[in-house]
Amino acid sequence: MLTAATLLPIGCGDPRPDDITADWSAEQLYREGRRALLDGGSNVAVEYYEKLEARYPYGKYTQQARLDLGYAYFQNGQPDAALEAADRFIKLYPLHPAVDYAYYLKGLVNFRREVSIFERFLPQDLAERQMVTSRRAFEDFLVLLRLFPDSRYAEDARQRMVFLRNQLARHEMAVADYYMRRGAYVAVTNRAKYVLEHYPNTPETPRALGLLVKSYRLLGMPQLAQDSLRILSANYPGHAETQAAASFTVVN
Repeated sequence: MLTAATLLPIGCGDPRPDDITADWSAEQLYREGRRALLDGGSNVAVEYYEKLEARYPYGKYTQQARLDLGYAYFQNGQPDAALEAADRFIKLYPLHPAVDYAYYLKGLVNFRREVSIFERFLPQDLAERQMVTSRRAFEDFLVLLRLFPDSRYAEDARQRMVFLRNQLARHEMAVADYYMRRGAYVAVTNRAKYVLEHYPNTPETPRALGLLVKSYRLLGMPQLAQDSLRILSANYPGHAETQAAASFTVVN
């Protein structure tokens, strides 16, 4: 069994003379980092884990610290560092029994990631920028489920993916509504079809079909409009979108 005595510090990680952790073993650094993390002191946990990683680059405590460090960064409001830590752990320990958590953590970081103050002043649309992180979270969770379908984090990932799919579909339909108001009917059609193809069976499905009916009629494509209405009526009889689409007429 690997003990703290076998873990020798290296020169590049030598502590400062006034560092209270100067004589701490790898085990103590990990233990205190873990304690700080559980007590909500993520910034202290980051400090201890980083020292452990620098002084003792090998060993069981360093492996676990590298995994915990990703979560500590996440809790400390450092999403980029958290993602880098998770990716580094996956690269270094692809067969580690807890590597599924690293994949899950990536999804969780992007799932909860907020747009920074700096990004809010960039020209790209804020809502679109937020959707980028949502798409990344969805892909992260999808990778987890593909690689580790029986992971303890799989069910939570699935539930978050359902939420993300619905959120992404709502965003696409909001954009489609924007195009509809401006008479860009080809763009409306493309957005609605994208929702149906990439986010099927979401609460936005009937609205996407309804917009297809309307946009096809406005584009002078009655057969495609009728086909879309038939699908909408068959799957959502009595739905408000079905009734609205059926009664929609083009005013010349």
